[in-house]
Amino acid sequence: MNMNIKSVMIGTALASVAFMPLSSAVAKDYPPKTMSFIAPAGAGGGWDLTIRTVAKTLKDTKLVESNMPITNRPGGGGAVNLAYMQTQMGKDNLISVYSPPILLTHLTGASKYSYQDTTPLARLITDYGAFVVSKDSKYTSIKEVMDALKKDPKSVKIGGTSSAGSMDHIQFLMVAKAAGVPKLNQIDYISFQDGGAVAQVLGGHVDLISTGLGDVVQLVKSGNLRALAQTADKRVGEGVIADIPTVKEQGIDTTFENWRGLFGPKDMPDYAVAYWGTTLKTMVETPEWAEARKRNGWDGAYQNGEDFTKFLAKTNDQYKEILDEIFAKK
Repeated sequence: MNMNIKSVMIGTALASVAFMPLSSAVAKDYPPKTMSFIAPAGAGGGWDLTIRTVAKTLKDTKLVESNMPITNRPGGGGAVNLAYMQTQMGKDNLISVYSPPILLTHLTGASKYSYQDTTPLARLITDYGAFVVSKDSKYTSIKEVMDALKKDPKSVKIGGTSSAGSMDHIQFLMVAKAAGVPKLNQIDYISFQDGGAVAQVLGGHVDLISTGLGDVVQLVKSGNLRALAQTADKRVGEGVIADIPTVKEQGIDTTFENWRGLFGPKDMPDYAVAYWGTTLKTMVETPEWAEARKRNGWDGAYQNGEDFTKFLAKTNDQYKEILDEIFAKK
């Protein structure tokens, strides 16, 4: 072969390699040996349970071989972690779980960041709200709580793990609104983001805890707390969860969905987004995930990243309307 022609061919080949998209090359080594999975709240809550269940399912099914340690980064109803994620822009090794507070903290002004400052990867499940009281509480139904609030909005103290104006607070106010309780902005709500809500209700400092349905299993099993109601449109789950009546059964015509999904940092590389899109879609179709959903009373609500992003935009508008109505000046 003519040496000049051969040199041209080699040069062309090298140029092709040089201009190969970086994502193609990097993707071969993805995922990294260790991924950082984050629950933006303390241990034991719904976010913590969800991200740990995801990590365990991915390991058990051998879909992911990477180490997936869980970091709890509580504060501000998820706002502290959302601010941290802004320092990780463009990274490919971080995934955090979120639910309605990623929208609510922004809408209430608690955070300047929102879902638009992340990379939505997938919506996974729908959990529901639940309302629990001490076993010695005088309240035996959610209707009795609402009747008391109608007479005096200061008569029942509500506790939750999310910040004021965020999910635990809003789900209770939505039920109260549907029950015909006036002066919603006068109802006392106390946030216990350090995980102290259970101790507070057992000590009589608050009367009721507004939380996630998946969070109450051990609380109710312990016998120290009693569940008054949950916000699905039907009985869900198994065991003690299946025994919890809906608010609809008690004559209050409303529901509240606590959807949960996974998010990467803003500008997460395309190869990472594609990997997790495929992997999570496969995971939600496994028997292991189905068993986890049944055990925790979760409904399947999978959406890929594109559909999840559209859902978030629509839901953000709905929450804004709810907040404007609930907190409107009278």
